[in-house]
Amino acid sequence: MLKKLLMLMAMLYAAVAFAAVDINKATVAELDGIKGIGPSISGKILEERKKGDFKDWNDLIGRVSGIGETSAARFSASGLTINGNAYSGPPAKKAPEARPAANTKEAAATAKKDAPMAPAVAPMAAASSAKK
Repeated sequence: MLKKLLMLMAMLYAAVAFAAVDINKATVAELDGIKGIGPSISGKILEERKKGDFKDWNDLIGRVSGIGETSAARFSASGLTINGNAYSGPPAKKAPEARPAANTKEAAATAKKDAPMAPAVAPMAAASSAKK
């Protein structure tokens, strides 16, 4: 009974250990074991890895053609990691910075142009009704 329990625990440990595959340490067989990665993509990954380890998911997406954000998310869900990290999505886009006006005349012209026009009829109507 003790042997069976130990064997079960060893099998569970092995399953957990093989669930995550680090791209910087994986062999061709381990990469091919990830759902969606075939011989073509694993070959591209290994060629790029020869140039240096992948820093993060954006580095992988940028260096390996054929891997985009969608496939990176699928590979991560299948157990692929980079330096122990799962794919968390694309980086947030920065909001465009407002460009300051070059001088005060330009700023005043822009403000005047953007200001809504007041109706010219309203003051005349008010004045004519006050005379009655």
